[in-house]
Amino acid sequence: MTTEVGPLRVAIVGAGIGGLAAAAALRKAGHIVDVYESSEIKTEIGAGLGMQTNAVRVLKSLGCKRENLRGGLFDGITIHNAETAESTKFPARNWEALKKEGIENFSCHRSDLHSELRRLATEEGAASGPPARLHLGNRVVSCDPEAGSLTLSNGETVASDLVIGADGVHSIVRTSVLGHEVQAVPTGWACYRCLFDGSKIKEYPEFDWVIKNMNSVRQENAQLSEYIVYGIRDNTLINFAAFDTDLERDSSKPIAQPVSKEAVLERYPTFHQNFRHLFDLPLTTPIIRWQLRAMPLLPTWVNGRTVIIGDAAHATMPLLAQGAAMAIEEAGCLGVLFPVGTTPDQVPARLAGFQALRKERGEFVNVQSVAQADPENRGKFTKNADFRAYLWDYDTIKTSQEYFDNHFGAGQVE
Repeated sequence: MTTEVGPLRVAIVGAGIGGLAAAAALRKAGHIVDVYESSEIKTEIGAGLGMQTNAVRVLKSLGCKRENLRGGLFDGITIHNAETAESTKFPARNWEALKKEGIENFSCHRSDLHSELRRLATEEGAASGPPARLHLGNRVVSCDPEAGSLTLSNGETVASDLVIGADGVHSIVRTSVLGHEVQAVPTGWACYRCLFDGSKIKEYPEFDWVIKNMNSVRQENAQLSEYIVYGIRDNTLINFAAFDTDLERDSSKPIAQPVSKEAVLERYPTFHQNFRHLFDLPLTTPIIRWQLRAMPLLPTWVNGRTVIIGDAAHATMPLLAQGAAMAIEEAGCLGVLFPVGTTPDQVPARLAGFQALRKERGEFVNVQSVAQADPENRGKFTKNADFRAYLWDYDTIKTSQEYFDNHFGAGQVE
């Protein structure tokens, strides 16, 4: 039995937002963290993120500096009728109280959040533990979940006390945890994403609606047909996402393909000119059509010393804007369940606790995100305060600490 008190050796597979958030959390807890990423240069796609309070709480606990995120605040969401341009604002709950706590909603560029999490994980003096080591161009080809070891494409074997699979929708670690391959499947929906140049948008009054808030432009009483539009980086960039059907559901085709402005506009012929005029703005990124895929519910996220988080565990549609938030929450939870002083022998029990805390919530978001493609469900979410509160009011750090104290605290037997 290993009872030595000291930092754990943590191996994280994947250096995306979930992987770096986990690295920052485990580094803050005082552990020795290595992150393995197959890409030679790891960057995030050029797209925006809306961070709700549940994720912001965790980011604040990790030490994220809001000024580094260059985020824009939004105090609710404005729903626009796509055909009439009539709008209704749904304000955020307890906005002033959230501002006082510094946990109000904000929007940001994915790459800015990625860079800040990388700083927290790897910068000297950014946290109590040693800087995490980032191994770019090191592809993991297999994992022994019970032993906590990884095999890299160069043949090297990496031994650790804890393995975290944050390697996304095509996760290698997931296959090792389950013992067989499970892949995300097409949902029947697609998403067009791009960034517009907003540097001169204030000169054009017809675009006032774009920069005032988070915006949802919806075709009422129809199949999912919607724009999500909001400003990032002080409104110098306008984030655009639009949802559409994917009737072929062909998983053999590329998940992402470039398309033209004209091809997108053809898919929304009845949208009001106020919204079609968005495409008069210059593009700063290509328009990419993404086939939206979702993971089936998995029997477990945990095996021995190994756990999967984020898209590796529960990839889903972005209709609740909670995909990145769930990965961030899971990272924060791991940081609480594995304080310095955790011994290697305690790792499996702590991971079982993680699953007890996190799996039901992650699966709820998975299922409900796909369900939002039904316009009736989409409308219910907008009006259902209890549903929104379940997502946004959740306090990961507090809930995880209470679980730890009750199950693993002083006097508890693991």
